[in-house]
Amino acid sequence: MGALFAVPLYVVLANTFKRGTDIAPSPASLPDPPTLANLQAVMTRPDHLFWVSLTNSIVVTGLSVVVLTVLSAMLGHYLARTRSRWARVATLILLSGLMIPPQVILLPITKVLGVFHLMTTVQGLVLFNVGYYVPFGVFVFAGFVRTIPVEMEEAAAIDGAGRLTVFWRIVFPLLRPATASSVIFFGVWIWNDFIDPLVILGPGTGTTITTGIYRAVGQYQADFGTVFGLMFLATLPVLVLYLVLQKQFVRGLTNGATKG
Repeated sequence: MGALFAVPLYVVLANTFKRGTDIAPSPASLPDPPTLANLQAVMTRPDHLFWVSLTNSIVVTGLSVVVLTVLSAMLGHYLARTRSRWARVATLILLSGLMIPPQVILLPITKVLGVFHLMTTVQGLVLFNVGYYVPFGVFVFAGFVRTIPVEMEEAAAIDGAGRLTVFWRIVFPLLRPATASSVIFFGVWIWNDFIDPLVILGPGTGTTITTGIYRAVGQYQADFGTVFGLMFLATLPVLVLYLVLQKQFVRGLTNGATKG
């Protein structure tokens, strides 16, 4: 089973370093000799497709992850520490959002964004990402908040700290594993998203790294060297993010497994 998942990775790596004319006749063969021509061609395209796509993906993913992390952590802490009935109802409503596929709500969301003139804008795509993924963030952060002794927050409150001070100085630093897990999940999901940026940004006015790969495939011809070069370069930022946060990510998964 593991070998099946490795096949697409092998095909991308082998064809990234192969000449474009050799890809279609033998897509499964090793590059002989290896070449960086595809990567060089991608980064020097006259239309700057790679750089525009990379910039848009970094902006959309970065803004979405920052807003999602802060909002999810604060909302998760508030709902985990509040015992009122409406807080439980709000938690159930948020968690129900985990069961709704994004394609189901995409059309109504485009109508709403159109009313507020946010279609074909980065702000509109960021708002969509925040609204759709915040239930998952609340679910993760609320679970971790419940593992933190409430006596620590009560002691800080007795010393005169306000609710925001308690959250930022006492609670949030203790949520590093949950924050790392959420950042990686949000980052990978939003970075690899294809349908939502294609519809909200529009194929002609905005391009992310995934829609950039789509645009590299023409209706009557496809530059496979460019396609595989884009696919290889598109995975590098996500791979670097995982390597930087992997220790906290594994700790977050372990804590979730033992305390969840």
